[in-house]
Amino acid sequence: MHTGESVLGEADLSLIHALQIAPRASWTQLSTVLGSSPDTLARRWDHLTAGGYAWSSLIRVPQGEGALYAWVELDCVAGDTEATAIALARDPYTLAVHQVTGEADLVLLVRCPDLYAFDAYLTNRTRRLPGVLRTRTQIVTRMHNRMFQSRIEQLTPGQARHLREVTGADRRARAQARGNPPLAELDQRLIAELAGDARRSAAELARQCGTSESTVRRRLDALAVSGALHHHCLPAPRFSGRPVWALVTADAPPLDVAATVAVLTRLRTSRLITSVTGRHNLTLSMWLRTVDELHDVTAAMTRASPTLRITGTSLSLRTHKVGAQVIGPDGRRTHHIRPDPGR
Repeated sequence: MHTGESVLGEADLSLIHALQIAPRASWTQLSTVLGSSPDTLARRWDHLTAGGYAWSSLIRVPQGEGALYAWVELDCVAGDTEATAIALARDPYTLAVHQVTGEADLVLLVRCPDLYAFDAYLTNRTRRLPGVLRTRTQIVTRMHNRMFQSRIEQLTPGQARHLREVTGADRRARAQARGNPPLAELDQRLIAELAGDARRSAAELARQCGTSESTVRRRLDALAVSGALHHHCLPAPRFSGRPVWALVTADAPPLDVAATVAVLTRLRTSRLITSVTGRHNLTLSMWLRTVDELHDVTAAMTRASPTLRITGTSLSLRTHKVGAQVIGPDGRRTHHIRPDPGR
């Protein structure tokens, strides 16, 4: 079953894939790989972002003990599901808000500084919304891959390799320390400014933050090498060719989890794999081409890992938020939510 939505053109997807590899590459650098003039690429990107069809965002993704992640299922008052989802999409703590099929009405991916902040968010914010009847929570005990790390795979291997050579993307990736350094006030302001548009120039950021261009470049380079930041460049899912979001919950014997995760990460549809507390110990979220593909994916999972037991599946009827980006009813990005300075 198809959703009936058209997809972005090949030239659009090639540009998005290039920006996933080298998010702050110049239009001149990109033109050597994509075969279009810098002005043409700049105009195409302006069209995609202004229309809400794609975005490039910079988000902080703390690793290790730097943050707590959780999946939260909500049961809502009849008729209040959409209003509740719209309200929660405004919160910096929500990284995903999906209106879903199945037992729950909404599924959230939430990130908080720690357990105490998460408890306060559930108690003082989520459960106090008039449309919320019940909540069920699975704390993420381990995140097995990085969020928003999916690639469109539109460029040829040769094009991708050439782009990495031109921009030095591979050198920067090898230099990353994957640390979680404390953020200075300027770092926090830069992250907040880049959450909506990660391609803002150093000159513009310097004016906005009241500092010099050289300082901005130095701080961005330091943050990138530390591994504290992630560039999140994606097409709006409805127009991407993979418009269907699915959540699969599963159980694997504790001694088999590592081997099972290794197998699941090799499946092309796997996006985010987490170990969780609760009735099951694994949760996988993914974007699919069609509703029918969910059957094929779960069958492939059980064939690849015979000890894995699928415990539940759900599909998104509407996606309200991806990362910092709020998605409108027509599937296009409307705006972004600025992160809290302390996160």
